[in-house]
Amino acid sequence: MARRKAKSGSRESRYSDLDMSKALLQTRDTAVVAATSLAAVASPPQAAGPTLQANGHNRLAVTLLKRKVTALFRHFPAALTGDEEAIHQLRVSGRRLRVALPLLVAKPEGRRAERARTLLRQLTRAAGSSRDLDVLLESYDERLKTVPDRSEEQKLLRHRLASARRRSRARMVDNLLDLEISRLRGDLAGLIARGGPPPSVVCERFATMSAQEFRVLHDGFSKLGARLDAEELHALRRHARRLRYAVEVFDQIRSFESAATKPWKSLQDLIGVIHDHHVLAEWFDRQAKTDHDRGKNALASAAGDEAEWARTAMRRLHAEFLAADPIAIVARGLAALGQPLPAPFE
Repeated sequence: MARRKAKSGSRESRYSDLDMSKALLQTRDTAVVAATSLAAVASPPQAAGPTLQANGHNRLAVTLLKRKVTALFRHFPAALTGDEEAIHQLRVSGRRLRVALPLLVAKPEGRRAERARTLLRQLTRAAGSSRDLDVLLESYDERLKTVPDRSEEQKLLRHRLASARRRSRARMVDNLLDLEISRLRGDLAGLIARGGPPPSVVCERFATMSAQEFRVLHDGFSKLGARLDAEELHALRRHARRLRYAVEVFDQIRSFESAATKPWKSLQDLIGVIHDHHVLAEWFDRQAKTDHDRGKNALASAAGDEAEWARTAMRRLHAEFLAADPIAIVARGLAALGQPLPAPFE
């Protein structure tokens, strides 16, 4: 979950609430046209990159699936030791594999495929809380770098956050060991043995998935407008991530490296830092309440100040997100797939 650090300093948003809402309304009537145009991605001559034979061999899909399964379990031993990078890579490779399964297996609706996806979701969630606390601690450390003379309260709050991360890693190891890893490995081996679809079918599945995700993103950003809702944005970020990983499979099945993943990665980064500061603010709120209940007023006040800092940073980052124009980013993602853009995207 490596995330690009947002540039510091304030930046005035190009959109007022009215301007943003107007811009979103202008694109609403073309959402169906834009999403429908993705259906043409499955037709190889129209998509950017090399063409595919309609009856291409299924070995390429199996090779890609094997590669993603190997990447997942390569990081498992080190993750069990609490290695920060291994935890991150385990989580990312698990998500990539989960998105790839419906595209690359012979029977994506089969019981084995569904069970494998469920187990992969459990695996990424087991590693999730520990990795999230890694990111929160990194964010707070960046904050403290700007404070020449840290207060004792700030030092204690940082110590609490680091302790929470250590405890979370211990729980993560237990949770990973409790997972049905042997069943997951068996299911994945069975899916590989069954073989995969030809490349043309993978592209057809990708077209369907990407059209659905595009609709969700466009409608979601249209509904939000200029409103800051960290939870809603985070939900949309998941769809951007799914699109990014699906595009990776689409490129790999055609042995073609496109720029189509970049817009979705950009959305992930912009929304990710907003969510990080939202979660950090809530963590400080809980500390403030606990300390207040215990009569530790100085600590409660300091935690409240840090929560306000996190929310101020979140609002600044949201302004930068609006200035980047999420609707335009979605349009660039569509254009990178080689599809024509309806007005006013053009």
